[in-house]
Amino acid sequence: MLDFLAASGANVINWADLGLKEGIDLGFFTLRYYSLAYLAGLIVGYWHLRKMLDAPGAPMAKRHADDLFFYCMIGIIVGGRLGYVVFYRPDMLGTWEMFNTLGGGMSFHGGLIGTVLAIAFVSWRGGLSFIRVCDYIAVNVGFGMFFGRIANFINGELWGRPVESAVPWAMRFPGAGPEPRHPSQLYEAGLEGLLVVVVMLALFWLTRARYRPALLVGVFTAVISAGRFVVEFFREPDAHLSEFAAQSGLNMGQWLTIPLILLGLGLVAWALSRPPLSSGYVPSGEAKEPETA
Repeated sequence: MLDFLAASGANVINWADLGLKEGIDLGFFTLRYYSLAYLAGLIVGYWHLRKMLDAPGAPMAKRHADDLFFYCMIGIIVGGRLGYVVFYRPDMLGTWEMFNTLGGGMSFHGGLIGTVLAIAFVSWRGGLSFIRVCDYIAVNVGFGMFFGRIANFINGELWGRPVESAVPWAMRFPGAGPEPRHPSQLYEAGLEGLLVVVVMLALFWLTRARYRPALLVGVFTAVISAGRFVVEFFREPDAHLSEFAAQSGLNMGQWLTIPLILLGLGLVAWALSRPPLSSGYVPSGEAKEPETA
């Protein structure tokens, strides 16, 4: 791949020449990288969440992390698919096609709603602080976003718009026509994945942000939404929404993201206006040393 990048200053990179495949052929079944990306994001996020719970100030016990793993997985899949149908393909409502995820079609905003509902359920059932659980979950979402967008690139799907001026990393994707395009999947992996991971890990492990309810989830919401807003300028809009984007000036993803940016900034302002907590969750029968914020 490095050879292609080195030569790309003079020639457009052909995605097909990179030798990427959609998955691992097991003979009787193809294990697709997109499915592996979902699984990897959940597993890495679950592992890191349990490490976070070993640190002082945790708002829940490790048994709650197990419940969150299960219900958030359901929320991401169901919410992501229903969100795609409602926001982007309302013509599928009431048909069996709305349940078919094999052909692709998952919504970032729908998955976010599904995850929030899953957190709300686990928090209610466990008597936990909803906003503080959101803080801890928010630190781990970037892992899944990064893996998912890399899988989109490997699959050669969700390509970007045609480049308006020559860039050394412009690519031709199968099915996208002869025009060189932005590899917007990699832009998303960087802005919605890697950047979010770096910012959130730094805030959690290097500062005392965990003691200010809503600060972590507020920063996460603002950063990932701003990243999505920027990337949408380079993504190719869905064919059935291209007219909407042309008329409104912004595409559907950007209109859905603006309220999230404002919500994130509002949560940050609210969190910083309140005094920090002095301690976190203490599981029944366990004792922790008192802490001072």
